Amino acid sequence: MSEFVVHGIPGSPFVRAVEVALREKGAPYRLRAMSPGEHKSPEYLALHPFGRVPALEHGAFRLYETQAILRYIDDVIPSPPLVPADARLAARMNQIMGINDWYFFPLVGRTIVFNRIVGPKLLNLPCDEAVIAAAVPEGRRCIGELERLIGEQRFLAGDQLTLADVLLAPQLDFFAATPEGASMLAGTRLSAWLTRMNARPSMAATPRPLPLRAAA
Repeated sequence: MSEFVVHGIPGSPFVRAVEVALREKGAPYRLRAMSPGEHKSPEYLALHPFGRVPALEHGAFRLYETQAILRYIDDVIPSPPLVPADARLAARMNQIMGINDWYFFPLVGRTIVFNRIVGPKLLNLPCDEAVIAAAVPEGRRCIGELERLIGEQRFLAGDQLTLADVLLAPQLDFFAATPEGASMLAGTRLSAWLTRMNARPSMAATPRPLPLRAAA
């Protein structure tokens, strides 16, 4: 099988999700690490015209959008499966992935993590407390709904690992490093789930870069 090449900025939870999926599949890959801002270069825009990360190369095949990449990896490496065979569990997985992409990341994770960690600690930008405060209610809504959906299950969409766990674990791990995230997750079943996810070799082998961990 051709080599998987993941293009992305280390520390991005979306890049980490792709790495986690490949490691869960036992697939060797190469991370083509990019520096901040490089995702807007002409060379990268030829690979991903919208200038986001990650992008994937697999031989001559190129792909962007994290959900598409994760599903492709699951299709071309069938074992172990990361999409449930049961239609309802698969639908729940899709729903949870949608919660991340439409609500949690754009309205909560990106806003609070950037203002608490990335902006002030790495880019010397001021923390916008008003923007953080405005994002907190939506954060509570997202965490509350994910808490309801996981219920007593071991994983987000049932009792087996799925793409929902692969996508959400890097997001919530970063979010938990902020005071707001730590407070929202404290004592929840999601916190116990995140502890289990962080203990998996795939997560342990793909930590955020030291500057991002030290800044948290």
